[in-house]
Amino acid sequence: MKFLCLPGAYGSAKNFQVQLGPLAEELERRGLCTFTYSQGTHEVDPPQGWEDYFGARPLYRFLDTRQGDTFETLRRLRHVPHSMPAEDTMRMFQKAGEGEDWHQRVWREALDAVFKTLDEDPEIDGIIGYSEGAMVGASLIVEEAERAKKSGCQRRIKFAMFISGAPPLKFEGKDRIVAQLFDEAGIVIDIPTFHIFGCDDAFLSSAVALFNVCEPSKATMYDHGLGHIVPRDAENVGVLGEILQEIMPKVEEGNRRAASEQQQRKESGLSGMDKSEFATPALLRTTS
Repeated sequence: MKFLCLPGAYGSAKNFQVQLGPLAEELERRGLCTFTYSQGTHEVDPPQGWEDYFGARPLYRFLDTRQGDTFETLRRLRHVPHSMPAEDTMRMFQKAGEGEDWHQRVWREALDAVFKTLDEDPEIDGIIGYSEGAMVGASLIVEEAERAKKSGCQRRIKFAMFISGAPPLKFEGKDRIVAQLFDEAGIVIDIPTFHIFGCDDAFLSSAVALFNVCEPSKATMYDHGLGHIVPRDAENVGVLGEILQEIMPKVEEGNRRAASEQQQRKESGLSGMDKSEFATPALLRTTS
């Protein structure tokens, strides 16, 4: 399996390769996957007071925020109690974009740029997204499924790892983009997913909201016990390697079975959607 790796806001392909390095090396050592790194197309300056936090410049975002920060309100999530339901928390902070049509254009451009990266490398069949990159990746998975229904083309992304993620976005009306939330949209991501986050994450609600819209029988979560980070310590990396050693061969087998069934349907002249019967039991593992 080959993963397209999408960094968070104020990141870069180079910096994300360093952040993900210990886990990527562990997975490569186990022979599970390979990686390719991308980044947003919009060069940005880090927020005031955080000039040294995000690593070496240049830094990028997937979103063009020159006309304002579409998701500035997400930063206020850190002040919301974790006891509030994730969906209610997200609704409190998704008014950004109301009445301003440029937000939809910004989001369309961001998604199209990632689809272009996907089209340029036919070996990619998985996504690893961190923070903003996870939100973009989740949205791409949803849109890819919608395109497949309309065109009959084969879906590329078979597995996704989301690190401190956020729910996928959708267009609403003529001038809004809103989060897809479970109590409104139900399950919107049907492929196997692995969710990595920390109980001390200031943006925990957004990661939980993403988990909730993924097919539960195919979704696995891991709490590394830390904050809004990509875990790099030896203990967490080792445990993650063990979990993925269990999950990924099942994903690959499910993909092979689905491809075989699809081929059999074609040969027999039957039509139908390509649906894998693979199901990963959800599990929650934490470190102390």
